[in-house]
Amino acid sequence: MEEYKYNLRGVSAKKEDVHKAIQHLDKGLFPLAFCKILPDIVGQDPNFCNIMHADTAGTKTALGYLYWKETGNLEVWQGIAQDAIVMNLDDMACVGCVDQILISSTIGRNKNLVPGEVIAAIIGGTTNFIENLRAQDVHIHLSGGETADVGDIVRTVDVGITAFGRMKRADLIVNHIREGDVIVGLASYGTATYEKDYNSGIGSNGLTSARHDVLNKYYKEKYPESFDPNTPDEVLYIGHRKLTEVVDIGGSSYEAGALILSPTRTYLPVIKKLMDTIGPQAIHGMIHCTGGGQSKVLHFIRGKRIIKNNLLPIPPVFQMIQRETETSWKEMYQVFNMGHRLEVYLAPEMAERVIATAAEFGIEAQVIGFVEESEENRVVVDVPNGTHEYK
Repeated sequence: MEEYKYNLRGVSAKKEDVHKAIQHLDKGLFPLAFCKILPDIVGQDPNFCNIMHADTAGTKTALGYLYWKETGNLEVWQGIAQDAIVMNLDDMACVGCVDQILISSTIGRNKNLVPGEVIAAIIGGTTNFIENLRAQDVHIHLSGGETADVGDIVRTVDVGITAFGRMKRADLIVNHIREGDVIVGLASYGTATYEKDYNSGIGSNGLTSARHDVLNKYYKEKYPESFDPNTPDEVLYIGHRKLTEVVDIGGSSYEAGALILSPTRTYLPVIKKLMDTIGPQAIHGMIHCTGGGQSKVLHFIRGKRIIKNNLLPIPPVFQMIQRETETSWKEMYQVFNMGHRLEVYLAPEMAERVIATAAEFGIEAQVIGFVEESEENRVVVDVPNGTHEYK
């Protein structure tokens, strides 16, 4: 049923069509690296390499649009800007690119629905986020960008970022995940030292599901511009909640909109500290659990079984989504990060140093699993709600 709903909404948790389309493209110098790594085209130095990455905030912008229209709160757009930036920077950080990164923004909007004040809030959010990272000794440089009025092809607004970095090859993390490694998971939720508010951990994946499965038909009727008109009515806003509604989860109260619009946490300050202390050679692999959730690592291993049997607690936002949608737990772990969005693979004796470094930034971390040899790539998520296998 879940796969059926995804297909009707025009999205996919596993992106099978995308992976099929790019399967014959050159994978760069290190095919298992989390990002494509190119020779040093810019400097022509064999000791260096180039990395370029592009991504967007995805359909989280549609959710931001609803919240802004309902509340008039422009601050939501600052979070959307952070979402787009982090989806680039944290992917690049997984190969060791953690500093002196150039970014350029591309914003497409429907001018009839999205005024200039929204664009200003997005750009302001970009600069604020860069300044916040600079305070953490991480240097990102905004080179400019493009804002286009493209109402014929963008229903509300789309926010994208392109990033570029140049780094020494000796500092690369290229995912040589091996038997006997342990996996340290870094929490996606809580309040890091460089965050001002509680972070629900939602990130920027699975938001099409979260929006339509949690929110009610009120939004379909009031904001038809927030969805594709070709989508069948049976999967449009089929939940019970409103964005400003307060929900109680585990004895704590949260605004539903604040939970599902929480900005995507960056791990850049933590990863930069790890690069400076334990060094890239100690890190056998690093995975940003975005599209594909807890099965993401499948794309970056060869002949390994990944056992995840000690995961962090499920944050309230994912409890809410599962309760509202009755989505199977297996699907939840494949769509959402479910509590940790960064995995570090390394020798068991190094695990405590990663955990201690995360703690310096107020981020919970723990050993969440281990690696075995296998004839076929597998991920096994062994949790109280069941054992879920992905291949």
